[in-house]
Amino acid sequence: MNFTRWSARLPGTQRRAAARTEQTASPDRRGDGSVPAARAEQLTDETPSVPAVDELRVREVLDRVPSLVALVHGPDHRIAYVNDAYTTTFGVRPLGERAREALPELDALGLFPLLDQVQRSGKPRTVKSRKAPDGRSYTFTCTPVAQGDGKDGSDGRGVLVFATDVTDHAEAAERLRASERRQRETAVTLQRSLLPQELEEPDDLRVAATYHPGGTEAAVGGDWYDVITLGGGRTALVIGDVMGRGVRAAAVMGQLRTAVRAYARLDLPPHEVLQLLDGLASEIDANQIATCAYAVHDPNEGKLVHASAGHLPILVRDENGTVLRAEEPTGPPLGTGGWMHSSGSIPLSPGSTAVLYTDGLVERRDADLDEGIAALERALAGATGTPQVVCDRLVRSAGVTPDHDDDVAVLVLQHPARTGPEGELFRNAALELLGGVEAAPRARAFASGVLTSWRFPADLHDLGVLATSELVANSLQHGTPPMRLRLRRTDRRLIIEVTDGDDHLPRRRRAEPGDESGRGIAIVATIASNWGCRRTPGGGKAVWCEFALPRTQTT
Repeated sequence: MNFTRWSARLPGTQRRAAARTEQTASPDRRGDGSVPAARAEQLTDETPSVPAVDELRVREVLDRVPSLVALVHGPDHRIAYVNDAYTTTFGVRPLGERAREALPELDALGLFPLLDQVQRSGKPRTVKSRKAPDGRSYTFTCTPVAQGDGKDGSDGRGVLVFATDVTDHAEAAERLRASERRQRETAVTLQRSLLPQELEEPDDLRVAATYHPGGTEAAVGGDWYDVITLGGGRTALVIGDVMGRGVRAAAVMGQLRTAVRAYARLDLPPHEVLQLLDGLASEIDANQIATCAYAVHDPNEGKLVHASAGHLPILVRDENGTVLRAEEPTGPPLGTGGWMHSSGSIPLSPGSTAVLYTDGLVERRDADLDEGIAALERALAGATGTPQVVCDRLVRSAGVTPDHDDDVAVLVLQHPARTGPEGELFRNAALELLGGVEAAPRARAFASGVLTSWRFPADLHDLGVLATSELVANSLQHGTPPMRLRLRRTDRRLIIEVTDGDDHLPRRRRAEPGDESGRGIAIVATIASNWGCRRTPGGGKAVWCEFALPRTQTT
């Protein structure tokens, strides 16, 4: 094989030759004084002769380079040349043979379609870091070359294959990727461990939630959700998103979620809970902000009372399939400070479904956020079934895949419409207390009649009447009108609640032997499964207690 003809066609060779010819043909300008004669003589006489690139023998160069070099020509890629490094790595290869049979290593690497493409297009192509059969990784550059003009009937097209060993770089990159995977797995594990392992199950609601971490190229975020039973039949629902990614965001999320649960136990209005969280978020990390939506469901009111700190609106689908959006009020994110949050409400009647979600479900780089929320509304309008089924359908409709570029958290709750035998397990009864000496015996008689009609066993009946008597007596002594007694049963518990117009919250205390009062709340706390109190939105307070029903009462 004559390498002179091949080298003349290598890319760049003709340009370098032309440039050198121009330099040689340039006239001697020593006469114009720009170069002293002595300097010119020194360059001519004393500078050793250095061979130009065009004068080097191509084969000698290619034989000595440590990279693997092969030259193939023609449509069937017959071998024209392999250098010493190639022979040392893969063994001797016969010249003139078809490369597909004689160079099986190239076939294993899938390079033959690339060779065809280079021949057709006449443009070089490169594939990075492919592992060869010898276990090492190479970057292959395939460059088109030409031999002769093809007038002798031979195909003058060829491809020069140049392979550089990048094993060290590939192994370092793999170690880096493995380290990043371990770090992400650590963050995801931390994130999931900080989320609820099992959601609490309220009596009146059915709930389900799902969390999808971002794809493998995205660091884990700080999305979270929670369901908190407040007692007295009320339930708090929370969803939030810490800005930023990585372990730090997950750690801040865990602290905020713990704080929400603690503040929720105070049974405060939603906007007051967010106000407390706002101050705490600033203390945790002044540079870290978070969005959060906090809502409270009371089955006796038939609505969600909610507040938002920069979070996306809650969506509610009513029993007729109409989707409502909780618009206002919305305050700034947690951690910004200087803002008074406020609460709003949205109907949640029996048969309704509500959805709380993070921005990863609706936000896309190529679309407006409102478009994503509108698409979610349309998906919710047609989504029926259990909360988990609705969850899964909303995630699928949003196109969330394992390689999604953002975390996604979704919380779905349903207030089922109960009828028939199931409806018999959920009952309500209420009595307005007008005050006076007859209020207490009237309340006891009312409670006794209601509990008897609900067919409670004698011991639970007596405890319920006693708790009613003590709560009403406490309200008559320390509260102000209007006063109201409410009894409620679910499939799991009996709830007794008394409301009045005074906002002073009672507390349990130890009564001294000589005290004539102070024992009512202590008695209630002793006989009941749980008790509590809270201020009501219109002023005043509610004091409640609950009794767990025997299993025979829940079937």
